[in-house]
Amino acid sequence: MLDLQVIDDPAAAAVALEPVRSRLLAELAQPASAASLASRVGLARQKVNSHLRALETYGLVQVAETRQWGGITERLLVASAASYMVSPSALGPSAADPERRADRLSASYLISLAARIVREVSGLVRRSEEADKRLATLSIDTEIRFRSPAERAAFTRELANAVTALAARYHDESAPGGRPHRLVMVAHPLPVEPQTQE
Repeated sequence: MLDLQVIDDPAAAAVALEPVRSRLLAELAQPASAASLASRVGLARQKVNSHLRALETYGLVQVAETRQWGGITERLLVASAASYMVSPSALGPSAADPERRADRLSASYLISLAARIVREVSGLVRRSEEADKRLATLSIDTEIRFRSPAERAAFTRELANAVTALAARYHDESAPGGRPHRLVMVAHPLPVEPQTQE
């Protein structure tokens, strides 16, 4: 089972996003038969079988094992991944693209950058798995609580200067055998959880 499967086929995305099938994917973190799933989700076994066939067609579930019960073969299916993500590339030409955003300080530009990361890295992961090689990546994730907007602006300037200096030091356009890497840094306010009234 994969940790994460990125879905870039529009038809597979439609199958995975259908509510009953999405629920079945969640239920199939552990192998289960159509009969046991039917009792869990409150549907007829035939309906569950139909949904499972659709999920299996797109590689979202797979056979974990088969069991013989008299003259019947029972299949236990399992999700192909622990979690799924629909790639923006499933939307084709209408997918978010940072090249179409003029305001580089806007939230829509940041979201477009995130979409490009999903598209590019999922493609790289697929090719690295086919070549049986590990993909070298770097992720930094932290939280900063700024005391004031002025300090947030000062941090932004210092970070931009530090990244510019590092990039200038290590970038070599003509290095033989060198490989370009994309560095994206984003910052956004953390979502505030709504207060529940008691």
